[in-house]
Amino acid sequence: MTTGTYLEIDGRPALRFVRDYPHPPERVWEAVTDPTELAAWFPARVAFPGRGAPTAGGEVRYSFDTDGDGGTGTVVVHEPPHRLTLTWAVDELRLVLEGRHDGGCRLTFTALLGERDTAARTAAGWEVCLEALDAALAGSPVGGPGSGPTPAWRRHYEDYVSTGVPSGAPVPGA
Repeated sequence: MTTGTYLEIDGRPALRFVRDYPHPPERVWEAVTDPTELAAWFPARVAFPGRGAPTAGGEVRYSFDTDGDGGTGTVVVHEPPHRLTLTWAVDELRLVLEGRHDGGCRLTFTALLGERDTAARTAAGWEVCLEALDAALAGSPVGGPGSGPTPAWRRHYEDYVSTGVPSGAPVPGA
């Protein structure tokens, strides 16, 4: 089952995912900003050189096999524990946490994309990543998303394509 929505923001292709958690924003904030916790769900290792934590205007380093081989980005917005925006290559990743009346919170994750034809591919990837975040926050970490297309990724990709989400970009590792 897919949970993302394709949309355009200021003429730019984007994906939006919404998740509700029984945890307060501060707990989920740690899961989405602490490099150790990011390892449980984010598709690359994340480092914030200098301070070790995100700061507005600071650098973000993404790594897969070797330090920095995933490129760098910038922390555009850092408003703990509610808003974090990072750049990664041509994409912009926006995470917004809103407290709920029951003590939990809602995470709205929006990925602004550089290219329209990457939407289905990227949506499937973030779907797998967010499932790993769900598991980690539930206390049952699955070890982070792997590299390359997994059966779960393929299932999500096919679902997104079948619903008309733009596709056509090459799939790395396929």
